[in-house]
Formats: sequence, C-alpha cells, structure tokens
Amino acid sequence: MNAPVLSVRDLVVDFPLRRGNFRALDGVSFDIARGEVLGVVGESGAGKSMTGSAVIGLLEPPGQITSGEVHLSGARIDTLPEEQMQHLRGKRIGMVMQDPLTSLNPLFTIGDQLVETIRQHMPLTESQALERAISLLEEAGIPDARQRINAYPHQFSGGMRQRVVIALAIAADPELVIADEPTSALDVSVQAQIIRVLKELCQRRGTAIMLITHDMGVIAQIADRIMVMNAGKVVETGPVAEIIRHPREPYTKKLIGSIPTIARSGDAPPPAPEDSAPAFVDVRGLTKDFDVGSRVISRLLRRPGNVFRAVNDVSFRIRKGETYGLVGESGSGKSTCARMIAGLIEPTAGRVVVNGMDVWSVSAAQRARSRAVQMIFQDPYASLNPRWRVGNIIAEPIRVLGLARGSEVEDRVADLLRKVRLDPVVMRKFPHEFSGGQRQRIAIARALSSQPEFIVCDEPTSALDVSVQAQVLDLMSELQSEFGLTYLLISHNLAVIRQMANDVGVLHRGVLVESGPVDAIFDHPQADYTKMLLDAVPDLAEVA
Repeated sequence: MNAPVLSVRDLVVDFPLRRGNFRALDGVSFDIARGEVLGVVGESGAGKSMTGSAVIGLLEPPGQITSGEVHLSGARIDTLPEEQMQHLRGKRIGMVMQDPLTSLNPLFTIGDQLVETIRQHMPLTESQALERAISLLEEAGIPDARQRINAYPHQFSGGMRQRVVIALAIAADPELVIADEPTSALDVSVQAQIIRVLKELCQRRGTAIMLITHDMGVIAQIADRIMVMNAGKVVETGPVAEIIRHPREPYTKKLIGSIPTIARSGDAPPPAPEDSAPAFVDVRGLTKDFDVGSRVISRLLRRPGNVFRAVNDVSFRIRKGETYGLVGESGSGKSTCARMIAGLIEPTAGRVVVNGMDVWSVSAAQRARSRAVQMIFQDPYASLNPRWRVGNIIAEPIRVLGLARGSEVEDRVADLLRKVRLDPVVMRKFPHEFSGGQRQRIAIARALSSQPEFIVCDEPTSALDVSVQAQVLDLMSELQSEFGLTYLLISHNLAVIRQMANDVGVLHRGVLVESGPVDAIFDHPQADYTKMLLDAVPDLAEVA
C-alpha cells in the first residue's frame, strides 16, 4: 500500500501567553491519500485553519508545534528549516485562501504573478512559463485565457479571482493543495463551478486536497471523507455519507442539524394572505444607472458618459410583518436595491413607499430622522465603529431621535442587549472583543434601537458558521414575531431564504425575472435562471 501524501500524527500547537498557555491543537491525527479530498469541518475556533497553517509551516507567532509529526509523501517536514519550507510551499504544497484579493498583488497582472510563480519552481523560460500560465488558467475554467492573462485582479469577478488563485496553487504540480474556505463568499452557481474545478483537479492530477470549510453542503459535493473538529480536537472522521447520515458524536449531530435545507421544513413561515392585503413596503419601477465613463471628459464634451444600468424597473410588495427574500448572483443588483430602499443611494427612477411615506420624496434630513427603516449589513465589524463601546453604538440612535434621556438610555440599551441574547455587561466592551455571531447580534440590537418597523437585511448570515447562522436566524424570527417587524432579506443562500421568507424575488442582471410566494417559486420555478440557481444548491439529501 502506497504511503499517504499527507500524514499528521498527534499534532499539538501551543500559544505561550503571559497569562498561561493556550492549546490551539490537541493531538490531531489524519491522513490524505493521493487523489483524495478530505473535508475538514467545524465552527470558528475549532482549529481547522490552524491545522492547515501548521501543516504548511505558517503559524503566527508565538504559535508553535510542541509535539507531533507532519509527513509529506513519507518525509517529515515539520522539523525542516524555514529556507527549505519556503521551497516546499508552492512547489509541493499549494494554498487556496478564502479571500483571493489577499493572495493576489493588485499592482501586477495575473500573467505576471503566474509566470513568476512558475519560474520560481520550474526550470522554464519566460515564454514557456507564459504558455503554461495560459494553460493553467484554461484548466481552472477562465474563458479567453490568452486575452485575459494581461488583466489585473480587480478586473475579475470574485469567482474568477478564485479560479486564478487555484491556477496559482497548482502552478508547480503540487502533491497537496490546502484550500481554506475557498467558496464561503461565493454565490451558489459560482460555488458550484469552483467545486467542479477542484474535483476535476483532484481526479485528473491525482492531487491530495485538504478542504477546510464550515459548509457541509460543499463537503457533501466534493469530499471523499470528513474530519469534524471542535476546540482543537478531532471529534470524528469517516466517509462523507456515513458521517452525514449516521453521525456518532453529539457535536457532529448539532452541526448537521443546524444546516438549513432547500426543502420545506415543518416550521415554515405562515402562508401569505391574498394579494389584496395592503403593502407595508411598496417598490415600484426601481431603476439605478451608474455613469462608468469619465465625468470630466463627459462634461467637457457636453455629453453623457457610459451608463451602466445596475437595477432595471424592479417592482415588488411586502406585507406588514412578513419577509421578502431577494436572491441572485453577485452583480445582479441585490445590494443596490437594498441601499435604494433603505434611503442610502438615490434611484434614477421609481418609488419606494414604506408605511405610506415615499422615501425619496422627503428631504435627506427627514430620512435621517425617520425611524421606519433600518439596515443590517453583511459584515458587522465594518458597520460598527471600532472606537466606540457597544453601549454607545446602540445608544446613538436613541439619543439622536430623542427616544430616551439620561439613565433611561442605558436601561433601554440593556433591554435591547437582552433581547438579542447578550448580557448587558457587554456594553462596556469594544466590537473587536466579540465573535462574528455576537457582533451580528450587536448590529441587530442597534437596528432595533430606533424602534423601526422595516429592516433591510443585506447578507446578514453569509460570513457565519452554520450553527451561529441558525442562532441568528432564530433570533430574527423571534424578534419579527415579538415586534411585528417587516424584513427585506437579501441572501445568496437559497436555503436561508426558504426558511425565512414568505415571498421571494429573483434578480438577474438588474431585472426581476421571477417573483411570488417562496414555495411556488422554489418548487415550480418558471425562469431558466431560477432553475439554474436552484440546481446549483448543495443538497445533503443527495449524499449516497
């Protein structure tokens, strides 16, 4: 029997700190064979990425391997000096990171970066390396690779940038590729394409892949075996179908039970009333054009620049206390719609009426003072002031709108924190002291602080682990029931939309191609684009 490509035995990683030692990995052991995909799953802090960093020798100081061994194709590598590890990285071990922009230099073309990587590890001339770079881009699924090789990273979409990173990872024919959350920020259709690229790479080249992710659906589509991690330890390991269908450990059962499904569940939203019911939010003919030409030249020549229509004549209605889901790929116009409806960017044409108030017929000052509409953003850390304590962040709308004074403000903040299942003592802390799920709860508390009736939720759970995502979605449902809130929920996760929404609209290139009750759209889609989106959703029920 051939030796595994990667063999890890009893790996322990410690972080010596002033207040004692933190053990990040505790006795981790696993193997990956040639042509095999091992899916490593678990919540944030489980040790998934730490394991990948330890294998490739990129632990952040003061982290260090204190015991255990790492073998690559039978040879021990964890004791190699840094100079030898540098040669091994890229040559024998490739790496695909979650955010491709952090892996690509924005100042150099894609071709420059690929050629440099290839020539660093392979004895090829520049012209030979260029031809290999074009071939790698084609293998990774980049159309018109010969023409696009001179483009810069910012000229590619997120999915295309991830393909470029995969091409870089396999440039020197590595034996092992470590892919750390390569699809978590991608739409379902692009995610399916990236999964296909990785799977074909594994089958065609015989590369061993260590796939780190919190998405069990991705694991079900591509992995041969699963390794479940929690608190730096391996909980259980086994074939994909066995672990998903018959998990042994309570932690694995909880993880799988937290995954929303595209199929209708028993706790579905209540059926929508007849269309004759009054609309609390009425969006009519919403259109947004962006001038992508040179404004200076346009003014000098007295002619309009190039106009890009991001949203084109979008109309839908949301009834009081209900949730309308808006889905589509990146670039479909979802977030542009959200910002127009929330009063953040002005539409080129159309109307947004919330509880009888035309959002764009009133002044900016009136919109700012309005309590009716609030927004929850995808990245709570970017939307929370890092210099303010949580108490001040939540209290600001209360003070500005004059909803309470003096000690009443702090009482109201404490009450809001309890409502989002946080202890009021956290109001003394700063945003960086919280996990992603806790920060999203703080963002929800801030949105609730102005006592809104309508909340626009722009990808509020896409960056969260499945179990934390489930907690946040449950919280949003409870708050909706308690306060009669109306939601516009934007997400590329169709299972989340199925769980939360009453009605759904499907956006494609700025056009609403389909809209109606969520059950009707998901069970009997009419538009080809909707069918494609639904077909791309990973389904655990299909695991053999």
